Amino acid sequence: QVQLVESGGGLVQAGGSLRLSCVASGSFFSIGAMGWYRQAPGKQRDLVARITSVGTTNYADSVKGRFTISRDNAKNTVYLQMNSLKPEDTAVYYCTGSIYSGTHYSEYWGQGTQVTVSS
Repeated sequence: QVQLVESGGGLVQAGGSLRLSCVASGSFFSIGAMGWYRQAPGKQRDLVARITSVGTTNYADSVKGRFTISRDNAKNTVYLQMNSLKPEDTAVYYCTGSIYSGTHYSEYWGQGTQVTVSS
């Protein structure tokens, strides 16, 4: 059973920083692309940042220049460094990963971690 577990969320003042982590565990062959999504109350879940297995990244326009996604393949971990946080960044942040079982890829999601930015 594959699991993605996020950590690092919390309450921070506007202008502050947080670093989210997401570790994949269980039985699998490899991990393809990984990413972070967020969902604010009453809104849809949107892509924040994504990173491929070879390190190619893309970001939502709203976070470009403030957030950085990275990964450590040896640790099966993806990170999201969030700087210059704004109240509008408040949301539940979800990690996702494309996990290769050896025969096919499946998309897995973490349980989410709350990020709250106070003004």
